[in-house]
Amino acid sequence: MTVIEAARELGKVVQADERYIEYVNAKNANDADTELQNLIGEFNLIRQNLSMESDKPEGEINNEKVKELTAKMHSAYDAVMSNENMAAFTMAKQGMDKLMSEINTILTYSVEGADPATCPSEPPAAECSGSCSTCGGCG
Repeated sequence: MTVIEAARELGKVVQADERYIEYVNAKNANDADTELQNLIGEFNLIRQNLSMESDKPEGEINNEKVKELTAKMHSAYDAVMSNENMAAFTMAKQGMDKLMSEINTILTYSVEGADPATCPSEPPAAECSGSCSTCGGCG
């Protein structure tokens, strides 16, 4: 079996994992939730208007409008995040992200010569800031 073939097999196993199934189901529920989609659209419109106002030259920015749009954006965000389907999706995405992080950690340790069967699936907390951009490498 080649590395690419093994990766494809891993992809099949990931798609059979309950975290993946929960993630897909939650994503589909979000996509089908018209009310949620409208809330997201409203949030994006407000964010775009705020960005346009904030990007004006310094003397042309209407600070009251920025303040008003910021408050509206926070309110719209709260409405999106309090939606039942969005809450379920957020939890499912966290599970999926954790799974992918564990897979990546095992692969990283393996590439560095560690035994794939016994290497940790999570880097030691002291070594990992959680930001790959500041990382000197795992292990």
